[in-house]
Amino acid sequence: MKTEHRSGCPINLSLEVFGDRWSLIILRDMIFGGKRHFRELLNGSIEGIASNILADRLKRLMELGMLTKADDPSHKQKAIYSLTEMAITLVPIMAHLGAWGRVWLPVSEELSIRAELLEKGGPPMWEQFMDELRHDHLGTPVAAAGRPSVRATLQAGYEAVVARKASSAGQAAAS
Repeated sequence: MKTEHRSGCPINLSLEVFGDRWSLIILRDMIFGGKRHFRELLNGSIEGIASNILADRLKRLMELGMLTKADDPSHKQKAIYSLTEMAITLVPIMAHLGAWGRVWLPVSEELSIRAELLEKGGPPMWEQFMDELRHDHLGTPVAAAGRPSVRATLQAGYEAVVARKASSAGQAAAS
């Protein structure tokens, strides 16, 4: 792994980690999409990452300490990637990036609903989500048992927007 840095500025150092085109997208898909296998990340990204780029970025994220890789006990030929605490603590940053993007960029309603829900849920929702990710990736106990998971809440919001838009499109076509 590269150890020379342009400077010790925290913004520069962060950009050295996330300044490429794909690292945050891979982490997004793992955090919000629950994707943990190479094929899921390759085929599940709407941005269409190439397999060689995905392999390179996964290796780099592991070298940086943001991911770990282990054999998948359910399949001999699969590996399972897990977020580390370092990656899990990106949830508030991702929530802020999504909130900023909703205000300033031409987002689609169905792809921005998760960001809206995270923004409205604020730090309590982010903390619950990070606890759930710690449980899923690090094996820690879940603090908020009994409540719907944050991922399920975000997915339900997405599905509601998609259903409403499909219903509106169907009604418009019938008119």
